[in-house]
Amino acid sequence: MPQSPLRVVIASRIFAPEPAAASFMLEAIAREFARRGAEVEVLTTRAPRAGRAAAAGQDPAGVSVRRFPVLRDAAGYVRGYVQYMSFDIPLFFRLLLARRADLYIVEPPPTTGAAMRVAAAILRRPYVYDAADLWSDAASQATSSRVVLRVLRGVERFAMRGASAAFAISPGLVSRMREIGIETPATPVGFGVDTGAFTFRGARSAAVAPYFVYAGSYSEWHGAEIFIDAFARFSEERPGYRLLFYGNGSQRAALERRIADLGVTGVEFFAPVGGEELSHVLSGAVASLASLKPRQGYDYAFTTKVYASLASGCPVVFAGEGPTVDFIERHRASHPVGSAVGYDVEATTQLLADAARDPLNDAERQELSAWASDAFSIDRVAAQVADCAEAVLPARVRERRA
Repeated sequence: MPQSPLRVVIASRIFAPEPAAASFMLEAIAREFARRGAEVEVLTTRAPRAGRAAAAGQDPAGVSVRRFPVLRDAAGYVRGYVQYMSFDIPLFFRLLLARRADLYIVEPPPTTGAAMRVAAAILRRPYVYDAADLWSDAASQATSSRVVLRVLRGVERFAMRGASAAFAISPGLVSRMREIGIETPATPVGFGVDTGAFTFRGARSAAVAPYFVYAGSYSEWHGAEIFIDAFARFSEERPGYRLLFYGNGSQRAALERRIADLGVTGVEFFAPVGGEELSHVLSGAVASLASLKPRQGYDYAFTTKVYASLASGCPVVFAGEGPTVDFIERHRASHPVGSAVGYDVEATTQLLADAARDPLNDAERQELSAWASDAFSIDRVAAQVADCAEAVLPARVRERRA
């Protein structure tokens, strides 16, 4: 009897080519299962209007991507409870009406995980949860409402406890899961970089003013305002540099107010861009910037943007505490990965000055890119995720595939 292929369904409000770390990760997971001979279907959202042309014909080979209309905020993102529910409610029925899968993989928010838990129970199928972070921890920086936080914590526990397994970005996140009463088996798999999109793409043109880049989201717990303050001090001694923000976040207005208050010039904001375009920007930067504000309930988080920066040949300046500091300190003796410092404006200013005083040359950037691309390939992480997910398959499914 011919072997019956495994059927896998991935449910996520975000998927490639929409630019986000989760998009790159989920696309890699889908590719990995397809490489293993599985039938892979992705249930996701219709791309924002500006990105629909890019989405056409860009789905991974061997992967069926089914997109559904969804509400987006004014900036074009699926962000906010109303927007989440506009995806989660239809998703519940899409799961029930679609051909039953052997295995489901679900991406946060927790409301999507909750919808998956109920649907999977009805379908009597296992699902695996992508524990990229804990939303109930992050939400504590956006609201002080105990009712909202208690409800979100409850929904997140419900979503994650029902999973047969979870894959987490770091051991610290697994420990935090245990602290809040989530005992679901969880494997820390780290994160990786799409080596097809992120690589060293050549030096900055001499006609372009030197710049630093902050790429990614800037929410309350990131504390990106430290770079506004540090850049203001740095610019007093070394005028002519720019600070570029690529991404989005709830702190945009606060950052712009801080810029106005300090009278800083040379700071610019750009919308999120695709991996290849961002890689070009990173390749020419003096350094990329990343931060994590301490004592916000998120000290266990790892700033995954570090991987994209290093793969593009760009060293990192990190301000904060936690595993990102450990990562940089562990590798900086053997590779020019950059520097880390506590969440302190004066110390961060000094790191900007150090990076500007002694920037990497092209050969050093090419070497850094090659090392990071090999060491932190997203395909390696995707293989670990697939192994983790396949381990929860029922015996009858494994027997069918034998």
